This record gives sequence, structure tokens and C-alpha cells, in this order.
Amino acid sequence: MASKPSGRAESNQAAAAAAVPSLYGRALPSPPAVEFASAEGRRLFAEALQGGTMQGFFTLVSVFQTQSEPAFCGLATLAVVLNALRIDPGRRWKGPWRWFDESMLDCCERLDTVRAEGITFGKVACLAHCSGADVRTFRAAQATLADLRRHLLRCASSQDCHLVASYHRKLLGQTGTGHFSPIGGYHAGQDMALILDVARFKYPPHWIPLPLLWEAMNTIDEATGLLRGFMLISRNTEAPLLIRAVNCRDESWQSMAKYCIEVVPNLLRDNSVDNVLTILSRLVNHLPPNAGNFIKWVIEVRRQEEGGSRPSKEAKEMPFLKEKVLQQIRDTKLFQLVHKLQCSKQPCCSCSSLTDEDSISQIAASVCCEGTALLSGNLSSRDGLFFSETCSGCAQVNDEGLKNVTTGKVVSEGNGHVDKLAPISSTETCFCNSTLSNETVNYPSNTDILTVLLLSLHPSTWLCIEDEKLKAEFQSLVSTDDLPDPLKLEILHLRRQLRYLKACREKEAYEDTWPQSWEQC
Repeated sequence: MASKPSGRAESNQAAAAAAVPSLYGRALPSPPAVEFASAEGRRLFAEALQGGTMQGFFTLVSVFQTQSEPAFCGLATLAVVLNALRIDPGRRWKGPWRWFDESMLDCCERLDTVRAEGITFGKVACLAHCSGADVRTFRAAQATLADLRRHLLRCASSQDCHLVASYHRKLLGQTGTGHFSPIGGYHAGQDMALILDVARFKYPPHWIPLPLLWEAMNTIDEATGLLRGFMLISRNTEAPLLIRAVNCRDESWQSMAKYCIEVVPNLLRDNSVDNVLTILSRLVNHLPPNAGNFIKWVIEVRRQEEGGSRPSKEAKEMPFLKEKVLQQIRDTKLFQLVHKLQCSKQPCCSCSSLTDEDSISQIAASVCCEGTALLSGNLSSRDGLFFSETCSGCAQVNDEGLKNVTTGKVVSEGNGHVDKLAPISSTETCFCNSTLSNETVNYPSNTDILTVLLLSLHPSTWLCIEDEKLKAEFQSLVSTDDLPDPLKLEILHLRRQLRYLKACREKEAYEDTWPQSWEQC
């Protein structure tokens, strides 16, 4: 029987607790470890601090926590690192406070599953990414001891990156099997790493020889058949992006994953596919019913914070950047063809997705209520919200002149939140209008969403087209080489999201390279 993911050993011990006397910690095997609070441990700390390789320690220890469940070592480690990096989770923890807690790290694996079985290396990395961090993973087969030392030295000398170790306790002489913990520092002279063990009920923080820690990383997790390793987690320093794929919590990912990975390659292999419009028609006809939910056009909803602070200049400009990117999508040849295909499928009278009763204020109300529910961390609560005091007006945006905006207040249980919605909501583009260059950029249509999705699929997807001439024509159509830089950044971001989300839904597939299964026809 395969061994369980990291944290399961502690879970098994907890389950057997009724049959044995209760435990208050364990004696730390020393050597090889050196307890942090011992005289030797304090000496190592002082020397490492003097050497400048304890920079990350203070941010980690400021938010350090003990894992709340015997099998939550991966979740506790991640919560500590995310909070140390001061990454905003974007949803509430308790009261008005936004703060990462183990209970919030549930998008890549159900908490009940983690509680019973622990969590794998790949799922922890995927969770970090879905939580807004930048993640680099290194399995033992992909790195060396020298690589580990180099990366640890860099992380320990800064406060903007933390190294998370996935290792087997047995190699350190400790009880248990797979485990996760953040590394709090490095002593270059003694070549020792400081493990801030999140199972504080079991072992205290301790120094361990780095070569021995590497041996503990270079072990196979029998639950996945893959080697353990380490990951580097840091803040994502890229500019805020305007278009996002849904995360693993959204049920639409299940059907979209199958569509991207299985359905599309099978459609492309068909020998009867002889032109670009035929390919597009088949791709459209086989889209899952909830495909429109897969790509989120992020709406800026800004609430007035304590002290009445106003939105930043960047926040005010964001909606107009979205308008610009949306127009860039509609300027692509791919959009023109998808638009033409849609136009041939339905009459003009049915092009609009909105009825005559719809208005910009009604759209504003819907979007802002959803945004407020999102910020509150409770999407189910949006039905209890309503939008009041709506009004339309103009705002000056740099040198672009006046822009129309709709403003209003979202009210929930008697509490008001001032929100602002800029003009990216209106009727859907009429598919029968063959002249797109003069159209007003409106709320993203189905054509926009499908265009973005096709551009975001990995380039290897189109290798499944057997006709070389047709393959070259389609590859040119979906290439990002000639896209404007703002749109290209969005597309490449979505492409990475597709990879991460696929990994989250598989047993263990997270790697720094594109998953091999996405490159096979």
C-alpha cells in the first residue's frame, strides 16, 4: 500500500492517541539537529544574523503559527509564508480582517481530504500560486545540493522570498514521514539551515546540516511516486492583470479542463477538418455550457476604507486599461473570424444579450454587488446586496479626456460601501455588424471570451492539426508574437493559469515545465 502524502504520519499518530498515553512533545534527536533555543542554537543564530543570512527570519517569526491539525503541515507552512510576504488574500478571515489561515487554503484540495491524508508537494505549490504568490518548484531530480545552497543563501539574505522544504523526517532521525516547514535562516560557515517546524507541539525550531536536509528532500513520496524537494515563494511583482481564469474552487474548471486537454486535440485530429472556419466552428460547438464563466474580466470595486481614503490613481485608471485591452482583442484577426462565424449562426434580432429593460445602472448594480460579495469572501451573500444611489457622470483620465462612469453604493445589512464602476458594461456586440473598427468597446461578449481562450491555449495544442498548411495558417492566427504588449501580458498570464489549474485538479502534476500531457496529440 502506498504511503500517504506529507502530514499523514502525524494524522495516524493522532488517530491512535486513544490507545496510548498522551504526548507532550518529543525529544529532538540531537545530533544531527541543534535546538534553536539551546546555547549552541543561539550562537548559530547570532553568527548567521551577523553574516546577513537571517533576513527572512523576522518576517516569518512575526506571523508564525502551529499547524492546527496533525496533517496540516503543508497548509500551515503556506499560511505562514503568505502572511510573511504580506500578500492580501482578498477575502475575509474573521470580522473585517483579511488574513491567511489554513481554513482558507481549500481551492486545490478539500480540507477534509488534507485532514485525513495530508497534502502533496504539487498541491502546496498550486495553492501558493492560486493565493497570489510567485512560485518556483525544484524536485530533487531537477536540482542539486549546490542549487539548494544557492537558493537558500539568496532567500535567507532577503525578506521578499522564502524557501519551503518538503522532506522525510526519518532521515533526520525524527518520527513521522513526509513533512513541510519553512526555512528560517542559514549559517554559511557551518552549512546549516534553520527549520521552523510548524508542528511545534512535536519538535521545536532546530538547525540541521544542509547536506542532511538535502538527503531528506531527495526521497520518494510513495503516494505520488515523485521525489520531494523545495520551493521558492515570493510576492508576485507583475502589474495587476485585467483578465483571469477561475481558480480551482469554480466548478466550471472541471468541464473546461476536459475541453482544453481532451476535446480540443481530438477535434483537431479529424482528417475532415480542411479550413480555419471549420476548426473554429467545431471548437465553438463543443464548448461546455459554462465556458463563459471560465474567464473573469476583473471588475474594480473599491470600498472606502477607514479614514475615508480614496482610490489610488492606478485604481482609477484600471477600468480604462481594461477598455483598451478589450479593443485590442477585437482588433485581432482571430476575433474577426469568430465574429463572422457567430454572425452566420444567428439573426440580427437575437444578437444582443440584453433586453430593452436593461440599463447601464442595472448592469452596474449586478457587477458591483458581485464584486462586493467577492471582496467580503462570501460569494453566496451577493443575493442579499442591493445597489442604491446610482448616478452617471464623467471623469477626467489623464490626457484621454472625459470618460463616462457609473457610481453608486452597495448596501448590505444596513452597511454601505461606496463603489465605482467604469464603462466596461453595456450590451453585447451585435454579431451581424461586419464593421468592428468603429464599435464602442462594451462588456465582453461570448466572442471576446472565446477569442481569449483560444489565444491562451498552449501553442503545442495546434500541433494536432495534421495538414501542414492548415496548421501553419492556424498557428499564425493564434500566435502571440504580434499582439500589443498589454494584451500579450494578459494572454501569457492566462496560459500560466491554465497550467496551474490543470495541475491542481490532478493527483500530482505540478512542475515548472508545461505538463507533458498538454504537448501530446
